[in-house]
Amino acid sequence: MKIGIIGATGMIGHHTANAVLKNHHQLVVIHRKSSNLSSIQDLKFTSRIADLNNQKSLIASLSNLDAVINCASYYPTKPLPWRKEVETALTQTNNFYNACETVKIAKIVYLGAAIALPKHPQGIPGTEELIYTQRPANKTPYLQVKWEMDKLATQKAKAGLPVVIGIPSMCFGEFDSTPSTGKLIVEIANGTIPGYLRGNRNVIYTGDAGKGLILACEKGKSGERYLFTNQNISTDNLVKLIAKIAQISPPKLSIPLPIAKIVSKFQETKYNLLGGKLPLLTSSAIAVMASGQFLDGTKAQKELGFQPEVDIEEAISRALNWFKLQGYIK
Repeated sequence: MKIGIIGATGMIGHHTANAVLKNHHQLVVIHRKSSNLSSIQDLKFTSRIADLNNQKSLIASLSNLDAVINCASYYPTKPLPWRKEVETALTQTNNFYNACETVKIAKIVYLGAAIALPKHPQGIPGTEELIYTQRPANKTPYLQVKWEMDKLATQKAKAGLPVVIGIPSMCFGEFDSTPSTGKLIVEIANGTIPGYLRGNRNVIYTGDAGKGLILACEKGKSGERYLFTNQNISTDNLVKLIAKIAQISPPKLSIPLPIAKIVSKFQETKYNLLGGKLPLLTSSAIAVMASGQFLDGTKAQKELGFQPEVDIEEAISRALNWFKLQGYIK
């Protein structure tokens, strides 16, 4: 298949693009004109320029593709009102789906987020079947955006578009240049993390997540969600494991959620009023950590044949080594 990847310069996108090639498909990287492609020079690909804010450019870039995997869904990065963030996200995502419909693409994979799944009411590991029956009460922009986009993907599938939703758990791996989830590794290794929020997580190597998204593209059914997971682990144990691999003493302070929310609100208000550096503790980060839960990826294993190959110790080690090579860790 000729598969287009939107967001190949990001961590998950890069690993997904690599999986496209390993599965002997043709890779087309769809990117903004301003994108720095030097970070993906290890890949063999055809380049097409498009912008999610420009539907016409998306139509041109998606033409003659068999499938597309969107790894560049909108992600709030600055403290803005949640309604404004949702409006931006839906505008870009509708541009994408409208372009897909125009060119009649055969398979669309939307990279979803586990935060769009509510916690299981019985406290057991969450599955793809969990849905919010109404808008989440928590108005954190990141949660609201991911919930709206998950809902939109399902609606588009019901309307006839061949949309499959792939949801990796918390990813650690190379190419996390922001860094995103890898920020936890960087701050622990540098000894700069002030504390952490207790909770439950599921962690996967980003390379395995990329392989899962390709399986969703090859075998996934329209309208279905697929969770790509590996190991369930508490945040307490995850922090200790990262510190052990980084050969540093683990942070001892766990920050109560109410206090974390107060600090975040103060930092974001200060940023909105005075500008300057982005807040260190954002509402998005708090929402992700606070909504974490153990996950059950049995569906993807049974229906797609997905099996993670890299354990989380190795995933953390690979990410740690990459961050060191890039100069993120002193």
